[in-house]
Amino acid sequence: MTSEPDVTDGAARRSPDEVAAALRARIRAGELRVGEKLPTQAWLCDHFGVERTVIRQALQQLHADGLISEGRRGAPARIASATPSASRPADEEPKLTAAVLSPRVAEAFRAREVRIDAVCLTAESLNLALGEPLGAIHSGRIRPEAVKVRILMPDRGINLAFPRAVRRSVIEDDRLVHERWLHQRNAQGMVLRDNLNALRDVQGIAMDVAFQALPMTSPVKLYLLNGSEALFGYYDITRREQEIEDTSVEIFDSLGNESLMFQFMRSAGARDAAFVERSQRWFDGLWNTITTDLYLDR
Repeated sequence: MTSEPDVTDGAARRSPDEVAAALRARIRAGELRVGEKLPTQAWLCDHFGVERTVIRQALQQLHADGLISEGRRGAPARIASATPSASRPADEEPKLTAAVLSPRVAEAFRAREVRIDAVCLTAESLNLALGEPLGAIHSGRIRPEAVKVRILMPDRGINLAFPRAVRRSVIEDDRLVHERWLHQRNAQGMVLRDNLNALRDVQGIAMDVAFQALPMTSPVKLYLLNGSEALFGYYDITRREQEIEDTSVEIFDSLGNESLMFQFMRSAGARDAAFVERSQRWFDGLWNTITTDLYLDR
């Protein structure tokens, strides 16, 4: 490529979605051809009239779509394809949480700046999904520049809808079930926090891990990946016997990893894109309004 193409179309102060859509259209039209380098981020910033963060988020979307390669430090990415590879077949069946979450989190960690938002009862599923990308980072196969993770989990002081004792009138049963859940919430949260902070301490990756407490039990779980993908599932509730501190307690419990998860991707069409956008707005709204600081040691 002897000169960088003009990718502007006259407007300024675009969002990441708008920048990504403009670049996507030019790739599709052949103005940016497969194998050619993208313009530099500095050049894109000047022409779109936006900050570098906006450009990076737009490029993350194009990378998630399979349209551009992963750019290395100091070198622009290249056009990898003229058609999105991440689009999901319209008739694809939903899968169990573990079967969907693990590969999608691993793919999310290939971006320069990784962003994960989650609403969950505990961080168990996310911890399992982080195994592959954390191993890839420590072995040098991938290296994001920054990772930001935000987790919403129920407040310790609320009466949980689940898990809970079937006989709520039996105070000791209720206490045992609640304390068991609280221990799991805190322990899984600490594991997640410590594993991610190790990327900062050992690999020098910029890290931001934060937890907030919801004043309710969410009946659904949600994972938002790099602003371009939403994984959504309903908690399936079951009634079963549980041994807690040598006491048999009948409880209403959730089947987290055994629940089906639905995948929505911006690149899969207008309905999916709208779902991802509204889910992100819902999460941000909760985070900035009714939630409080969550302390994992209490």
